[in-house]
Amino acid sequence: MSGIEIERKFLVHKAGKPYREEAYASSRISQGYICSERGRTVRVRIRDGRGFITIKGPSGADGLARYEFEKEITLDEATHLMELCEPGLIDKTRYLVKSGQHVFEVDEFYGDNDGLVVAEVELHSPDEPFDKPEFIADEVTGDRRFYNSSLMKTPFSLWRDTLPEEFR
Repeated sequence: MSGIEIERKFLVHKAGKPYREEAYASSRISQGYICSERGRTVRVRIRDGRGFITIKGPSGADGLARYEFEKEITLDEATHLMELCEPGLIDKTRYLVKSGQHVFEVDEFYGDNDGLVVAEVELHSPDEPFDKPEFIADEVTGDRRFYNSSLMKTPFSLWRDTLPEEFR
């Protein structure tokens, strides 16, 4: 897959963890970054026993859109490439929740990012309307603190107190 990725990102109300109950699928994800420079990232991901490599370009000023290239690689290749990654891995469970015509990907983080839960929805255009599930809260699209590549370098545990209690 390659092309322009348009997505919006949100904090999630965690009370009762309703996204878990509404999810039609979930998977554990481990990922690292070979390159996490601003404007270009190269990510290696292992998800459900499958490997992927993803290259992302710079985001626009609003953080909504950027070029993304993703290719499935063998699990063996992904495991070896993980050894080349920068320090700090991302460990999370992703829940898929259907809402209207869209699917929200809700990521529940572990390790140094434990307690953080964010949701993303991919769109065809920046102004495309979508139905928000009730657990969706404040939008954080474009806030670099919530980019996975940033969470690897500056984990949520270091700045969690900057968010309201319901999001910690």
